[in-house]
Amino acid sequence: MADLRKNANWPADRVERWPVARLVPNARNARTHSDEQVAQLAASIEEWGWTIPVLVDEVGGIIAGHGRVMAAHRLGLEDVPVMVAAGWSDAKKRAYMLADNKLTLNSEWDLDRLAIEIAELRASDFDISLIGFSESEIDDLLEADEGGAEIGAGSLAERFMVPPFSVLSARGGWWQERKAAWLALGIQSELGRGENSAPVPLDRAKAAKAFTGGLGKDRDRYSRHKPTAEPGGSKMPAADYRKTHARGDGRGRAIDPQG
Repeated sequence: MADLRKNANWPADRVERWPVARLVPNARNARTHSDEQVAQLAASIEEWGWTIPVLVDEVGGIIAGHGRVMAAHRLGLEDVPVMVAAGWSDAKKRAYMLADNKLTLNSEWDLDRLAIEIAELRASDFDISLIGFSESEIDDLLEADEGGAEIGAGSLAERFMVPPFSVLSARGGWWQERKAAWLALGIQSELGRGENSAPVPLDRAKAAKAFTGGLGKDRDRYSRHKPTAEPGGSKMPAADYRKTHARGDGRGRAIDPQG
């Protein structure tokens, strides 16, 4: 990186007044300016004057400031402040046209402070339409501030102290321990899906042992608060509805589709 203390040729070191007619827009400028935005720029110039010189090359080609020059035409100005980027290569000029706009867009608002500033300006009867925010943006911002909400204050988990949605993961923890216990019994999720499958008899004592063994560190808590339901499910026999496709009531009995 160049030593900036030795650079005595900054464009802003010398500001001149050039006729607006001498300034030539760059056809490669990728930034667009709507009529509404040009009107806003013109209104700001009327209020505060010309605060940022137009950056041009030696022959008047605009590098930065296209929107301000458009506002100057709208206001009927004959000359405007400019600063000359002397000796810049074509690539350097084209790159700065992008950087001048994009680097500004990369910043963010402190929304709490912004709401305070806008509220105080509005209370002072200053015409806040000049600052570029729409009325709806200002109203939304001030309403959020009055409601006490922290605008953009991190994730929902950070704002409400706990995750707002389920955090169950089937990839680890007790879920995997219990799955291992089921697999130790030979239970497979595919059973019962095929036409040739049949209900598998269940050894309830073996199931209970495998189930509590799969609880891991939760085993003691399970022993103290043992549920009334058995790990193997209901003692009612499982019904085979493969041929009739009838519905069951969960207790081994078919439900009559005719009521």
